[in-house]
This record gives sequence, structure tokens and C-alpha cells, in this order.
Amino acid sequence: MTQTSSHDQKGDASPINPRTQARLAAVQALYQIKMSNNANAELIVEEFQSHRLGDEVDGMDLHGADRAFFADIVKGVCADREEIDELIKSALAAGWSLDRLENIMLAILRAGIYELRTRVDVPSAVVINEYVDVAHAFFDGSEPGFVNGILDRLSKSIRS
Repeated sequence: MTQTSSHDQKGDASPINPRTQARLAAVQALYQIKMSNNANAELIVEEFQSHRLGDEVDGMDLHGADRAFFADIVKGVCADREEIDELIKSALAAGWSLDRLENIMLAILRAGIYELRTRVDVPSAVVINEYVDVAHAFFDGSEPGFVNGILDRLSKSIRS
């Protein structure tokens, strides 16, 4: 279901659109929140907007990130985390739990599901493709396909 995108976070010099940059930063912020034992989302958003957006983070150019879109994703995921996690659990194979997912994978899925649930202005296919691309920024293996499968499965029930 993924399409070739106009960017490649692993070194292509082509510009990354502001919402894609916001998604990348949101996943990084959600990861940081998880690793900090669920730190305050407001503080993390403020830190990112003051010190990280407009810069390069982990080799990814975030100079033009859509700051409002970034904040919406991070704060929205944190506010709706329990409901989002229940959706993730419902889409996992039997015997899988959230604890088996890497923290960055969990951040990607949470952000993607948040967008599917609340950002009806963004078509499902765009949300799925964007988060598959985000997964490619962090993983070289089959993980982007896993993201595709989970988000595609959930998009049908979320947006029906």
C-alpha cells in the first residue's frame, strides 16, 4: 500500500514537507515521553518547539515542521493514549501485547491511529503511507510492513 514518496529520511536531499517533518518529530517526542516514564506532553512539546524543531534531529531535517500539527499529534496521542492502545491491542495477532512492541514502533502506531481517529481532513491512505515512510526512517526490516498492516486494518473500522 505504500507509494514512493518524494522524500527519503535516510539521506535524500529533497525537501520533506512540513507535515511529514511534524510526524517525524511527533514520533520522536512520543518516544521520549515513553522513555521518560510518560513525561508531561506539554513540556515535551515546548522543548521540541523551542530546541528541536527548526533543526536537524537524529539526521532528520526538521527545519520546516508544521508546529501546530506536531503539537496536535503529541498532545492528542497523550490525551487519548488508553483508547489508542486498546485499538492497537485489538489489531495485534493473538498472543501479542503492547509490551512486545519496541517503543519507537508503539510511538509510530499511536501517532498514526490518532490521525486516523481525529484528522479526518487527511485521507486514510495518506496517513498510512506517511507512517509507513516514518517507519522506514527508523527501521530497515519488515517493520514498515507491520505498520502498514496495523494501520490499514484499523483504518477500515475507524473510518467506516
